[in-house]
Amino acid sequence: MHTVQVALADRSYPIYIGAGLLARGKLLAQHLPQNRAALITDTTVAALYLDRVAEALGAAGVSVTKVVVPTGEQHKDWRNLNAVFDTLLANHCERKTTLVALGGGVIGDLAGFAAATYLRGVPFIQLPTTLLAQVDSSVGGKTAINHPRGKNMIGAFYQPLAVIADTATLNTLPDRELSAGLAEVIKYGLIRDPAFFAWLESNIEALIGREPAALAYAISRSCENKAEVVAADEREESGARALLNLGHTFGHAIETGLGYGTWLHGEAVAAGTVMAARLSQHLGLIGAPEVARVAALLERARLPVNAPDLGVERYLQLMGMDKKVEGGRMRFILLRAIGSALLTAEVSRDALAAVLAAPVAHA
Repeated sequence: MHTVQVALADRSYPIYIGAGLLARGKLLAQHLPQNRAALITDTTVAALYLDRVAEALGAAGVSVTKVVVPTGEQHKDWRNLNAVFDTLLANHCERKTTLVALGGGVIGDLAGFAAATYLRGVPFIQLPTTLLAQVDSSVGGKTAINHPRGKNMIGAFYQPLAVIADTATLNTLPDRELSAGLAEVIKYGLIRDPAFFAWLESNIEALIGREPAALAYAISRSCENKAEVVAADEREESGARALLNLGHTFGHAIETGLGYGTWLHGEAVAAGTVMAARLSQHLGLIGAPEVARVAALLERARLPVNAPDLGVERYLQLMGMDKKVEGGRMRFILLRAIGSALLTAEVSRDALAAVLAAPVAHA
């Protein structure tokens, strides 16, 4: 087991990374303020892991309430948040009852937001079971539900007590979900870790092939990058954390425009990352060779690099709802090199339209 620390003073917490961790009930139980927990998961993950985790917690002396919601991004909404609250209230869950998010990014976001708001805030722990959740969404305390007008528009910053990433859960992950997670892994190399990007270029087939050592390193290095950024800028106040949103302004527009769940989050981010690279090239920040490297690695990860043609005006409308909009101006994460990114609002409408008008073209 490898441990990465998220350094947030008195709210610091560990990320445990290793195989077989879901069966280690005492590892989870040591972080609980009382011997009660509510396990929140979806129908897909419940069939695979819910009883295993509940039994491990029971063996550690923890009483468990089970909460199961439908699977899919389209269900990360008010209705299912209220369904979680209904179960918590019906079972008299208290302020020291810990909510445990068992699943991918949707469950982590939903359960985290439930924890932030139930009884004005209760403890929670992340048990991410997808690659995307293990390397990104479970770390850093961003929680949210979707709104028909925009993804993750209603939420809170709320840190977990711990993150326990059992890499063995990736053995049951569909190939498409594994690739979606690689979009976020590649992101870290692009925005701040050029050596990691080069390592990914040499090892992407090993990751696609689920080689345990390669996956363990990619997850650990991604978490180290995420932890450093979150510790420096927890609430996106300095702009450092915003860099983690490379490709997301375009990607969230794709997800919302197509309908939640049509494309996986990582797939939309991959296509959005290529669009961000092309915009960076259009503005003279990087050249065609860098755009080609970005697109080539994402393609090798079996991710889409061609965005859907939603039309320029629809893209602009959807991107206008982005959470990085400030003073009515859209702000973008762009590349100035492989391994170096910047946040800027200095993007003309003409430059943006030039990229949006040809979303299927890349380097």
